[in-house]
Order: sequence, then structure tokens, then C-alpha cells
Amino acid sequence: MPVTTVDPRTALVVVDLQNGVMGVPGAPHTTAEVLERTVRLADAFRAQDLPVVLVRVSHAADGADATPGRTDTPRRTATPPAGWDEVVDALAGHPEDIVVTKRNWSAFYGTDLDLHLRRRGVTQVVLTGVATSIGVESTARAAHEHGYHVTLATDAMTDVDAEAHRSSVERIFPRLGETGPTDDILKVLAERN
Repeated sequence: MPVTTVDPRTALVVVDLQNGVMGVPGAPHTTAEVLERTVRLADAFRAQDLPVVLVRVSHAADGADATPGRTDTPRRTATPPAGWDEVVDALAGHPEDIVVTKRNWSAFYGTDLDLHLRRRGVTQVVLTGVATSIGVESTARAAHEHGYHVTLATDAMTDVDAEAHRSSVERIFPRLGETGPTDDILKVLAERN
């Protein structure tokens, strides 16, 4: 589905573009490509005085605040390097941006993201980030459940598995909102003035 509109109060929500994620070999897009496209979107949103939300995932060094529950996939036990959970420099340093720290896959669960958006009258979110099938998809599902219009910048997100990315983009996202490439979103954003 093409991107048709950007509401008057739309926020860009960037999921997990942080130091510890940038080394992940993304597929089908590199994390460098995702970052470049996200920076373009963030600059356009800031230029129109629209909110930019930078979501980062972080955990206590001892894992005490990690999501509980048994899983088939073993949990990481290594201590992450210092600064792994800091937003990448290319996006950081804008005091007007909102920074949300999450402990789960979704940027909504257990955070104040919804409160930040509602206080600013936001009715639509544009999502970018890593990983498409995990943090981005979980956040998209929650945004939809919270009643936001959802737009997904499909070339400004990536996964560790190209098939997982494709499955989210083709099977899940069309049921949650509108999908399109960065350039289409930038065009619609520019046309709203």
C-alpha cells in the first residue's frame, strides 16, 4: 500500500539505532543504509517541528531487569561493552528529541512513549529501525493497538535475516498501517506544507 498522508501531528519513532546494533549485519539493507535513511527522515521531521523519538534498548549489567520467561533461544549472558546502548552519534545531540529507554521488544510496553506522544497530540507514527521482525514489528503492533496511524519506512529498517524482514513487510505491516520507502514518505511530508 502506498503512503497516502502524514497527519498534522506525526512523530518519527526510531527503534534501536544505537551503538551496539550498528555492527549487526543487516539484511536486506545494511545498518549504515538504514541509518542514512533514518537521518534524512529525522532531519525532515525536525525541519517541520515534528517530534523525533529515539528509542534505545538497555538492560542492567546483571540482567536483573531483563524480560523473564523461558524461551527456546538461549539468552545472552555476556556483559555488553560500555556505550552499547547509547543512540548513535548521527542521530544524537538534538535536545528537542525525545529519548525513550525500553527493556522489551516493543517501545510501548513499560515505557512512557504513549504519554509523550499523546501530550504532543500525535495521531500518526512513522517507524524505522532494527530489527524489522522484532523491535520494529513489536512497536508497530503496539502503535496500532494504541490507535495510532502507522507508517513503516520499509527501506529504513532491516533485520539479521532477510526472510524475517520480508515476512514482516509483506505479511504483517500491511495489516497494521501503510508501507513505503523513505523517499515516498519524504515526498508526502514535503507536500503537506
